[in-house]
Amino acid sequence: MQLALAEAREAAMAGEVPVGAVVVRDGRVIARGHNAPISGHDPTAHAEIVALRAAAAALGNYRLDGCTLYVTLEPCTMCSGAILHARLDAVVYGAADARTGAAGSVLDVFADGRINHRITVRGGVLADHCATLLRTFFAGRRQQQRAVAEPLRDDALRPPDTAFASWPALPGAVFQRSDLPGFDGLRMVWTAAAPAPNAATDAVAWLCLHGAAGSSTGFAAVAHALAAAGERVVVPDLIGFGRSDKPKREAVHTPERHRSWLRAWADAVLPPRIILVVRPADDALADALVPALADRIVGRWCLPSRAPQPEDAAAYPDRGHAAGPRAVARWPVAAVGDLQAWSVLLAPVGDDAPALDAQVRHAVEYFRA
Repeated sequence: MQLALAEAREAAMAGEVPVGAVVVRDGRVIARGHNAPISGHDPTAHAEIVALRAAAAALGNYRLDGCTLYVTLEPCTMCSGAILHARLDAVVYGAADARTGAAGSVLDVFADGRINHRITVRGGVLADHCATLLRTFFAGRRQQQRAVAEPLRDDALRPPDTAFASWPALPGAVFQRSDLPGFDGLRMVWTAAAPAPNAATDAVAWLCLHGAAGSSTGFAAVAHALAAAGERVVVPDLIGFGRSDKPKREAVHTPERHRSWLRAWADAVLPPRIILVVRPADDALADALVPALADRIVGRWCLPSRAPQPEDAAAYPDRGHAAGPRAVARWPVAAVGDLQAWSVLLAPVGDDAPALDAQVRHAVEYFRA
């Protein structure tokens, strides 16, 4: 194994993943090899294959009866197949490979009773030395990649402000936070309109929660009407939507993570009681997030569906920016139970100003009562 480690170090010096192998027969090393797929432009040039080829040439036979292969990393499925075809007696490896190992870590090719050749396998020989060599190599490679990496574009996580120039104005001031628990530096943006100081009003907020097809812009009319009625109204863009940062990997956008983000933000920003304002078409997202706020929601006001508007697309000029909506569209249906158990629904309202103002006054009286 020490000789195999020496081969692995040669691979590292050549810029290859440091894996080395030797073939031994009757106590004598008959072949050596190390990883060379990059320099050889050969996807099969793993250390084991290189060593097996050299051993077969040395013996003048593709069958390597009586031979033992020593390799610093657990063989993959390709190399394990080649080892079986070569009819080796034994394989001894150093570090286990939790990602592609085929000698017991991910698969166990050698233990399959349907294969007509048995090979003795032993792992863990000088495993720490072998694993340390690999870790050191990959740490150095990551450092090199960081050194030459281009700086993150300003618009990588968020569109420029000009993308929102056509958005209808929301009442109040615009706020943002990126220091909340679990946010990992991601920025969340919201607009909040606060009334004049009032103990009753300060204890409750109207939270306009958009869905997968929307953003804060869809609540402009009702937010203005609520603010005009003296209510505290808060209109966020969830992470991945609207003005907030938009991680471009869909795997980031899970129901659990979005619930965690929403709860951390609500604990930092919202008063103890919340009246939730949603639209039916947005229930897929809103309902999935309800459990994060269930202990604070005292009512739910359902607005009518809203057709997508031209300004909505402005938030997603890059396909990567739309990772959130794409991921949410595949979320399983949230099992939140009977919404009546935790909320009071009023009849849907229209967005025309007179009717909306009247409905807002009625809604305020209803929920205050």
